[in-house]
Amino acid sequence: MITSAANEKIKHLIALRDKAKVRREEGLFLVEGIRMLREIPSEDLVAVFTSEDFYKKNPDSLPSNAEILDNKVFAKVSAVNTPQGVIAIVEQKSYSLNTLTAAPSPMLLMLETIQDPGNLGTMFRTAEAAGCSGIIMTSDCADPYSPKTVRSTMGAILRLPFVIVPQLDDVFTMLKSKNITTYAAALEASVPYNTADYTKGCALLIGNEGNGLKKETIGKVTAFGGTTIHIPMAGKTESLNASVSAAILMYEASRQRGFNVT
Repeated sequence: MITSAANEKIKHLIALRDKAKVRREEGLFLVEGIRMLREIPSEDLVAVFTSEDFYKKNPDSLPSNAEILDNKVFAKVSAVNTPQGVIAIVEQKSYSLNTLTAAPSPMLLMLETIQDPGNLGTMFRTAEAAGCSGIIMTSDCADPYSPKTVRSTMGAILRLPFVIVPQLDDVFTMLKSKNITTYAAALEASVPYNTADYTKGCALLIGNEGNGLKKETIGKVTAFGGTTIHIPMAGKTESLNASVSAAILMYEASRQRGFNVT
C-alpha cells in the first residue's frame, strides 16, 4: 500500500491530473470511477489505483495488479470532492481527419475555441448519443483530457474519435474535397437551422461560448461553399449555451438522417 503523498507514483498522478503539458507529452490521461474503468479497452489501460476502503469493499471488481492507496493519499490524488475510489492511467488515442471522414456522408461536430471543460465534455457525450462520426476541434479549445472534461464525457471520450487541429483552414479544404458541407452557427446572414439539409456529408461548426465564431472563420465557411445557420429564439434571450446549441443542431441532423430511438 502507498501511504505517502511524496511517493513518485503519486506525484506522477497529480501531474497528470493538473498539467495539460504533462498529459500531452506523455500521451496519458486519468479516468476516475469504476464505471469508466470497465469501459477502458485493455490495450489502453496503463495502471489502476484504488483507495483502501474501495478495495476492501470491492476486491473482485479491480484488476489483480491494482495498487492500493491510503485513503488520505487517494483523496489528494482525486480530482473530485467525493472520490469514487478508483483512478486509472489511460493511453490517449490518435485519430486522423481521414479516419473521421472515412464513412459515407459523415456527420461531424466542429468546435472553435470552446473554453469550458464541462461544455466540451457535454458535447462529446451528446455527439456520441446523436450518432456523430467524430469531432474536430481547434487547439485553443479546452483540453479534452482534463479531469473535468473526461468526467463530463461520461465515457464518450473513450469511444468517439476526435482530432485537434491548429486552425481550420486545411480542414475546410479537405471537407470540400470530400463533398462535406460545413454549417456554421452564426447570427449574421444565416438561415434557420431547421431549413438546412444535413442528409449528406455535413460538419456542424460551433464557436466560443462568449464570442461565437471568429469573423474570419465565418468568411472561410462561406468561401468554401458552407452555410451559416441560426437557432431562432423567443423572448429577449440573445444566445444559448454552446453545448445546448450543438445538441440542437446534431439532433436535427440526426432526425433528417432517419435517426430513431427504439
